[in-house]
Amino acid sequence: MFFDLCVSAPLRSILFSWLTSESPSLKTSCMAKDFAVVLNNGGITSAVATALAAQKFRPILLYAETSATPSARQRAAYDQQVTHFKPYREHTVSLPPMNAPNPAAAAHADPRAVAPVGPRLVELLPLMAIASQYAAQYQAAAVFTGVRVGPDGDDLAQVAEFFQIWSELIQIPCRLAELEVATPLLELEAWQVVDLGFQVGVPFERTWSCNQEGTDPCWSCRGCRNREAAFVQAAKMDPLRAVKR
Repeated sequence: MFFDLCVSAPLRSILFSWLTSESPSLKTSCMAKDFAVVLNNGGITSAVATALAAQKFRPILLYAETSATPSARQRAAYDQQVTHFKPYREHTVSLPPMNAPNPAAAAHADPRAVAPVGPRLVELLPLMAIASQYAAQYQAAAVFTGVRVGPDGDDLAQVAEFFQIWSELIQIPCRLAELEVATPLLELEAWQVVDLGFQVGVPFERTWSCNQEGTDPCWSCRGCRNREAAFVQAAKMDPLRAVKR
């Protein structure tokens, strides 16, 4: 139902494995608790993670405002995704902004820089904590995040360890033994996320990648360039470009 002949064999295997997971704990959770909390920021990976979560669970979307001046375009994309996915519930939380220098944000602004993994994981700490709280409140089976690193390198090992430790933290001392932390996009390349998104019906025209706040994407910032490269590598037309033409 979710495949066509154009899907690459590795990607088809990833999607099939996800949709037919044989994990005993996950299957038990699905039988008793059919909710999943999904961290969604209006971006492409958030939309794909939400679509995957919706295959097995009733999603509860969680949007976190982490800046003193929240992105209106990012928020609008999130609202559009809420309309599309029709989650069981959706929540917005505001986190107090940090005044200290942010290496990850600096790298995001400089197209030549590479954001270090450590500060990005520190930013995830309060988000994962809040998502886990909501999951406990709804007795959800899983917390989904669209975090993506790619298939190789030390960064993947570092991020995978972060989520493994977080899973053990909520399952053992917090006594939420059936709560899974799902990172289905962690090892994928950006183009594979796009390809997978087309297979699960992601509304790409309702996602936002631009670092600017204009009415339309600028198509010149780092976010836009990365988005365009991913669609080109996936040999797919970006619906957001098509809509604006």
